Amino acid sequence: MASNILVLGAGELGTAILTALSKISPPGTKISVLLRPETISSTSPTKTAELAHLRNLNIAFLPGDITSPVSTLTQLFSPYDLVISCLGYASGPGSQIKVTQAVIEGKVKRYMPWQFGADYEVIGRGSAQPVWDEQLDVRDLLRTQNGTEWIIVSTGIFMSFLFEPFFGVVDLDKDGEGKTVVRALGGWENKVTVTTPEDIGRLTAMIVFAEPKVKNEVVYVAGETVSYGRVADIVERVTGKKVKREVWSVDFSKKELAEDPENVIKKYRVVFGEGKGVSWEMEKTFNGQRRIAVTVVESFAKGKLDYNLTNN
Repeated sequence: MASNILVLGAGELGTAILTALSKISPPGTKISVLLRPETISSTSPTKTAELAHLRNLNIAFLPGDITSPVSTLTQLFSPYDLVISCLGYASGPGSQIKVTQAVIEGKVKRYMPWQFGADYEVIGRGSAQPVWDEQLDVRDLLRTQNGTEWIIVSTGIFMSFLFEPFFGVVDLDKDGEGKTVVRALGGWENKVTVTTPEDIGRLTAMIVFAEPKVKNEVVYVAGETVSYGRVADIVERVTGKKVKREVWSVDFSKKELAEDPENVIKKYRVVFGEGKGVSWEMEKTFNGQRRIAVTVVESFAKGKLDYNLTNN
């Protein structure tokens, strides 16, 4: 059982995982978070409030920077029984491999890499989102060694993404006629798996402490796996209004990407439009098999859409 846990990063997902770990960890468990020194010493009101929340959970702060050499990271990681990476893609190309190398060289017993997202093996190499190839490199590296046990948690995308204007699926009052637009990426029957950060945090903590111990496997979780057609139906039910429905075909999304090849969101739209490796059935999930209650799209939409419509 992990008794000395290090979480890398305290963004939205890192904070959710830290919070959940603090609630269910056995007595005597020490939980730490790796933060840049300037973050720990920040005087920003927002940052100091976030740090105060973590201190109230008895989370220890470990100063460090992922840009350090592998040898430095190895020394930082080696005292821990479990390292959970929540650094995400913002940490830059090569960082996922770098962290994994340091974990292995530090002889950390268990490791959860940053793989919270799609099923990268089903998507395969050479997708429209090239940073995902590095995720496959991490898996290959982990499978070639036996000193560190690993757990990959596949979560789908954050549920909120469905309702964020930048993603383009649910667009409130953007057709010029006051009508909400719902768009299907690839087609109305295409499905996407979505989970809230809070549920990812809670389920990840449960997986950490599950018995029998989970090791050397990919574990799937999900708030819900939903078709774009069902998303449109949900928005109509929640708002009480008919929505305008549009399909962004794969060809359309590829054309958009060709005109703006560095646009990360347009890369995502191509992959999600292709519909491969971005959804899985609830029956195969950790929470589905254990009948653990999670937030579903309709209940999330009620809060999200009510707030947006009230404040716009």
